[in-house]
Parts: sequence; structure tokens; C-alpha cells
Amino acid sequence: MHPARLVLPALLAAALPASRPAPSVDAVLDQLDRVHGFRETALAADGRRLAWVETLSPSGEEGPSRIWVRDLPGGAPRPVSAGTPAGPGAQPAAGLHEHGIAWSPDGRQLAFLSDARSPGQLQLCRAGTETAGVQCSHLQGQLAQPRWSPDGRQIAVLYVAGSSQKPGALVAYRPDAGVVGETVEEQRIAIVDLDRPEALREVSPPDLFVYDYDWSPDGSQLAAEATEGSGTDHYWTARVYVVNRQGGAARMLWRPPLQIAQPRWSPDGRWIAVIHGIMSDEGVTGGDVWRVPAAGGEPRNLTPGLEGSARSIAWLREGDLLVDEFLDGQSALVRLPAAGGPQVRLWSGPEQLGALSCAARGDPVAAVLQSFAAAPEVYAGPPGGWAKQTNRNATASPMWGEARSLHWTSDEYRVQGFLLYPADYDPARRYPMVVSVHGGPSSAFYPSWPHRWNAVLASQGYFVLMPNPRGSYGSGEDFTLANVRDFGYGDLRDILAGVEAALREAPIDEGRVGITGWSYGGYMAMWAVTRTERFRAAVAGAGIANWQSYYGQNRIDQWLLPFFGASVYDDPQVYARSAPITFIKQVKTPTLVLHGDRDSEVPTPQGYEFWHALKALGVPTELVIYRDEGHFIARPEDQRDLERRLVGWFDRWMPAR
Repeated sequence: MHPARLVLPALLAAALPASRPAPSVDAVLDQLDRVHGFRETALAADGRRLAWVETLSPSGEEGPSRIWVRDLPGGAPRPVSAGTPAGPGAQPAAGLHEHGIAWSPDGRQLAFLSDARSPGQLQLCRAGTETAGVQCSHLQGQLAQPRWSPDGRQIAVLYVAGSSQKPGALVAYRPDAGVVGETVEEQRIAIVDLDRPEALREVSPPDLFVYDYDWSPDGSQLAAEATEGSGTDHYWTARVYVVNRQGGAARMLWRPPLQIAQPRWSPDGRWIAVIHGIMSDEGVTGGDVWRVPAAGGEPRNLTPGLEGSARSIAWLREGDLLVDEFLDGQSALVRLPAAGGPQVRLWSGPEQLGALSCAARGDPVAAVLQSFAAAPEVYAGPPGGWAKQTNRNATASPMWGEARSLHWTSDEYRVQGFLLYPADYDPARRYPMVVSVHGGPSSAFYPSWPHRWNAVLASQGYFVLMPNPRGSYGSGEDFTLANVRDFGYGDLRDILAGVEAALREAPIDEGRVGITGWSYGGYMAMWAVTRTERFRAAVAGAGIANWQSYYGQNRIDQWLLPFFGASVYDDPQVYARSAPITFIKQVKTPTLVLHGDRDSEVPTPQGYEFWHALKALGVPTELVIYRDEGHFIARPEDQRDLERRLVGWFDRWMPAR
């Protein structure tokens, strides 16, 4: 499960003098909301043009967005939109959702998705380098991931025909009515011929849900990451398929033991590369890089013993792979020979790297870089020698103190995490601290511009510890697998050891330590208060109280099998031993419980069950339900209410001494 994606980008003013009170939570959120984010970059094949998608609201991926293009190295940025008339100075209309950028093979046209002509309904569009966007489809349903055929005559998309429900488990689910489970909406690969754009052809089989795909170099086939059945529930059983461009049955190449992501076809047509590993959420990727023979045969792990986690991959013109790796709290770009051999690190640094793209016939790469000290911007150029391409967040400055990467020992592991200092830090004072546990569990805290409560708490005078315990990315696949069939045990030991490391590092009041998290982090907050009295207060968002009841309530039960090793019906005890409800009578810690009422990943009864038990046992608790919200709390007013309540809870139960 992924943390609820409350993307609260930030424009942050300079820290206030120590003698002045902390800004209000709303004042901090006002400034957080002003920073623009970037969700995609795309380099043309020759590396001479760059496009990117800029988000315009705190809702991030769910909010309005805008596409920009510039010639490299020094061209002026210009907007591209399906809702903009051509001409100098033309600007797209406000409130559009435009993304899914892809350059044609010759670099002269940009394909993208836009709801400019049909609000709320994305359509496939394309624009020339100097011309306005033209709509290429008139469809009803969900569209994603446009990709040009190698000859530039067709554009493929992922398409869920007729659907009004966005794919994925983060959005608010559509309430059930009538017979449940009879209708399954499949996401298929569809192709638009540009000489007949009105004729869209669905080419992948109707019984496969496709999560990601890539064209073969000759354009005759497509590699697909796909599975039979519901896309929301069956991502964890996805396999590698090959689909013929003309349609027909798909050919399965590999049934992986764990999860896969990002199938990418090699330039010579021989291989399909994927990232393989244990992953708890579609789109939150980490693992090793594998090579699958396109003609069939035995897959090969190209990175056995990788010290970090591969997050994205792209083929380079010479046939090597470019790998974005997260390693021990830092990002790195690595050149990986597909035929085997030593890896070459091209760049590494204490920043978060995302939205990576590279040129097919050149050296440049493009990416979004950010850190605890610098808000996100788009960069392009040779790895490590890239130049800043945007300056949208030039006035952003932190409203928190410095961030330090910490290491500590727990059992046989060396664990990494970040300690975010409070604003206006004074070493002569003693401060409260909140442990923030990330979702997943297959995820990590990255060295990125803080958002949500990590930023807000630090602005209000709290230290924030962000640990990456076992189960996280960044320390190799064995480390990510280390909490399988052991939820709440080794990972909690890692977190508690991290608390002790933070107490040694900084002037933290050991009597004022709290814990919070969302999704898996919410579960860990619930679990922690049943196992220890270390924490003075807790806030659990979308947490799991009872794995046994959860198995039958949630809409993504397949994710549990890789982590628990069996269904709850075959091995109920492995679920019970990790359930907070099993040890609920040991709780003494005041706990605030937060939940969206249409959450398919962690249904609301889990929050009710934990809250009801604490209330019956006389433990201080509150339950807050956000109406019509899913696992991702989307509405800005709900986001703000959540942040106010969270800070208020810790202020109430961990007051200054």
C-alpha cells in the first residue's frame, strides 16, 4: 500500500527569527501549496528538444497540469496545449489536465493527453513544435501512456473503454450496487493510425489488464506487463507478455516469482528489460534489473546482489541500460551493460531524482531533481553535468531546519533514515520528535522537498525522524524482503533503534516522542502502541488494525500473498501474530485515527475497529472520517483539516515542559 498521495508542493519563505512564534499551520500550508511540481520529462530522440509536465495544484497528479517545451540547450520555454490557439504569447486555459507526453521518432511532434475539448475526459492529442495541439481521438473511457510506433505512423495508448472510474487503488472506489464483481474493466493496448485517427483498434486480448508496455524496435509487437482479472487487485501477479500489433492472442514470456515493472524493449530487439522485486504498490518501483529474451528463454538477473534498489530503467543507444538507483539515502545513475560486465556509476548525490528520460540518439538525460534544501526543478544534460531547465520555485526556501542522514544498527542490519530538524533550531533547547513511518512497506523516504506533515511538523518546532526500516528500498533486495511474514517485528525494532540513534544525535526530549504514518505507516503506528510505551502520542492514517478481517474487506487482497506467504484462509496465524487487534489491551497511548470513507486499499472498518477498541478500553482516541475520499485524500480542504488535526493531537499530548 502506498501512502495517501497528498502531494502538497511548497513555496517556503525564509525561517522566522527564533524569538518569534512559529507560523500557523494554515500559513505553512499556504506556502507549501505554492510550489509547482513536475511529474514527467521527455527528451526527443536526438536530444535537441525537451518537454515536461508541470503540476499546478497541491493535488499533484490529480490536479491541473501544464505541458512545456523548449529547444536545447538555450531555447525559451513555450506552452503546448490542446486548448491554446497558435501564436506568440498564447497561454493554455486554466484548470486543464494535460500530461502523458511522448515525442515522435523524428522529434517534430509531441503526443499527449488533454481534457481541453472534453472536460473530465482525456483525449489523445498531438502538436507540432510550432503549432497548436490537435485532438486525435473522440473516446469515452480512461486513457494513459501514449507511445509512438517506431515508424511514427501510429500512437498506442492504454485504454479502458467506457470507464468512468480511474484505474488504481488510490482513488475513491465506486460504491457497489447489485451483484458485486460481475463486471471487470480491462485496460488494453489500443492503437490510433494517424491517417485515420477516428479508427482506434484495441490489440491486446480482452481478458488481460495491461499496466505498462513498450514497442518492439520494428514496430510489429509490443511488450506488456499484464495479468488476467481485475487490474486493481491483480498487479501482484503480472507477467511479461508479447502482443502482436495486429491483435490476437498474447504470448507469455515470463511468470516472475515476485512483482515486475517497466518492460522496455532493447534497441536490437533481443531483450525485454524489467525491474523485478517485491513491490507493494503499482508505480512505487524498486528491485533488481532483469533481462528477458524476447524470443523466449530463461530470464537473467543483471544486478544480483545490488546494494540499492533500481527505480527506473531506459535503454541507451549502444544497447546498455541506464538505471536510476536509490542507494543508502542517495540517488545514482548507473550504466548497466545488458550483456553483463561491470556497472559504471555516472552520477550520485544527496538528491531525489525522478521522472527520468533519455535521448535515444544522444547523451543527454532529463530528470526532476529536488532535495530537503531545494524545491523540485527540471534538469537536462549529461548526467552530473546537467543544467537547470526550469526556475519555477526560485523563491522557495525551507521552513524547517537541516536534514541529516543517519545510520544505526538493528539486529544484523545497517539501517538508514533522515532526521529533519525543526525550524529555528536552538541547540540549547530540548525538542519533541515525531517518527514518521512511510507507506508501502516497499517504499522509502527519499532526500526530497518535504510535504504533508513532515514539513508541517518541523515548521511547528518538532524533530521528524523518517526511518527506512527493513522492507524499504535502498539497501538491496534482501533487505526489502526482510519483513516478509514478519510485519511489525523486525521493522519495529529498526524504528525503535532509530529513535535511540536520534536521541544520541540531537537534543530531543525522550519523554515527548510520537509516531505517525499513513497506510503501512498507519499500521505501524497502530502496531507500535500495542507493543511499546515509548510513544507519548500516535496518529494512524488508513492503518490496518486486524489483518484477518482486512483480508476479506479490501479490494486488493492479492498484495498480501507475497508478504504473508499464504491467504488468511490457509494460514490465519501468520496474519493474527502481526495484527494490532491481537494485542489491543496493551495500548495506553492516545491515538488519533484518520480515514477516507471510500478507501479500497484500507477500508474504513479497519479504522472503526481500532478506534472502537481503544474507546472501550478507556484509551484517549478520536476517529475522523473524510467523506467521499479514497486512500488518497484529494480535496484541499480535507488535506488541511487532516494536517491541523495531526499537529493539534501532538501539541495536546506532548506539550512543552
